[in-house]
Amino acid sequence: MTAVAAAPAAPAARAGHLAGTGTLVRLALRRDRVLIPAWALTLGPVVAAMGASFEAVYGTAAERAHLAASMNANGSMRALYGPVLDDSLGGLVAWRMAGFGAVLAAVMSLLIVVRHTREEEETGRQELLSAGVAGRRAPLTAALLTALAADAGLAVVIAGGLAASGLPGAGSLALGTAIGGTGLVFAALAAVAAQLTESARLARGLTGAVLGLAFVLRAAGDAAGQEAVSPLTWASPIGWAENLRPYAGERWWAAPLFPAAAALAAGAAYALAARRDTGMSFLPARPGPARAPRSLNSAFGLARRLQRTTLLGWTLGFLCAGALFGQLAEGAADLVGGNRQTREIVERMGGQQGLTDAFLATMTGLLGMVAALYAAGAVLRLRGEETGGRAEPVLACAVGRLRWAAGHLAFAYGGTVVVLASGGLALGAGYGLAAHDLGGALGSVLAAALCQVPAVWTLTGLAVLVVGLVPRATGAVWALTGGCLALGWIGPALRLPAWAMDLSPYSHLPKLPGAEATAAPFVWLTALSAVLALGGLAGLRRRDLG
Repeated sequence: MTAVAAAPAAPAARAGHLAGTGTLVRLALRRDRVLIPAWALTLGPVVAAMGASFEAVYGTAAERAHLAASMNANGSMRALYGPVLDDSLGGLVAWRMAGFGAVLAAVMSLLIVVRHTREEEETGRQELLSAGVAGRRAPLTAALLTALAADAGLAVVIAGGLAASGLPGAGSLALGTAIGGTGLVFAALAAVAAQLTESARLARGLTGAVLGLAFVLRAAGDAAGQEAVSPLTWASPIGWAENLRPYAGERWWAAPLFPAAAALAAGAAYALAARRDTGMSFLPARPGPARAPRSLNSAFGLARRLQRTTLLGWTLGFLCAGALFGQLAEGAADLVGGNRQTREIVERMGGQQGLTDAFLATMTGLLGMVAALYAAGAVLRLRGEETGGRAEPVLACAVGRLRWAAGHLAFAYGGTVVVLASGGLALGAGYGLAAHDLGGALGSVLAAALCQVPAVWTLTGLAVLVVGLVPRATGAVWALTGGCLALGWIGPALRLPAWAMDLSPYSHLPKLPGAEATAAPFVWLTALSAVLALGGLAGLRRRDLG
């Protein structure tokens, strides 16, 4: 990989460019000593446990064949999860977890690489390291090696867990390779994005956009038909994970696609890194007007300028997701069929009301859990402004810390309402049009989506508390938010005990639409959110910045 960027140089010069790589790798692994094991030891056992879950729900070959036929016959379900390539237990695990696991591995990898490349440059730490014994290409190499170690460890945990659960070893290895290989590809793509953009936030956003495009290509290819593999699926690294066909006659010849694509992207990253100065980028920000508009005369105006693009992107994403889920809701009963265990899982996630209402409640709950990711990012923007040195010039003026924080928190709390409202409207409209009852469905589904707001606000208040009191532990915000998402989405299928499910604030909300609702859980969660946020603001007001 280094030969692409340093081909004209002598071997000694190339060695000098990599000086200090081992030290930087050890430093990166030390900084990520919680993050990487948390991902591997959470995702790996979840994937391994899916086999036992499917065996409990679909205990006979006939039931599994019926599920495979139902899913493959529905274009929307193929777009969401991909086709069922084999109706064995292993085939169902691969169908349910290959795409999901690949996306999570990609997110883990891009976070690691951006953190140890562009974020280091943005904060000025990379310049200090480069002034010492670190070679020019050592930071990029260390970041890629750290991501490689994380993805390899994740692949080993997944493959080992599946094999230990009794599933065939070849399929287990193929699924681990598919998930870890996808993460490796996006690690290299994140390295390219870190060279192109001027901030860690933009690098993460650009790589996330590529990940979203890869998912859309895979979804479009799978929705197009079930008889032949679409070229769109082969155009997506997530589609490669599917086309490796774990537990369905493994195509080992597809496995080299992952290291080949990663090497190509990494080579491009090295070539770009050799042609720019530290701290610079190939896509610099456009110069603004000579005079700032009046809208930037306040802390809220500045926060709006910084947060508006993110809010717009999440709103559009929720509109698309809500419309897709709404189309699926009308056929929920047909998808579940007469399988009692599947019905129980849907009802555990969405309540004991009618199956369609339970499905809608499940989808509104999912929208609420994903909305917490937006809220967490909006709150952590405070910490990003602080560590990037941009908060001090603002606070040096006639702006207090609480006013500065309030501008960003207005988007964290208010933006949650906007995002959930857009998802609820699209979900209600999609279901109403499919069921020919737009007027009856729109209001109830929108209200159900907005009822998720207190739970999201509780996690938002927890994020404010972390930023205010223990700002160096902001990684815990993502861990807690992701944990609640995993509990709500996978917990019912794994039949987790009630006390474990109750750790999530979403478990205390009524399953709407269809269930009876009282004011108590909404009041208590909102009050808890307020207490957590006030504690965080009190800490922010008293602690040192930086």
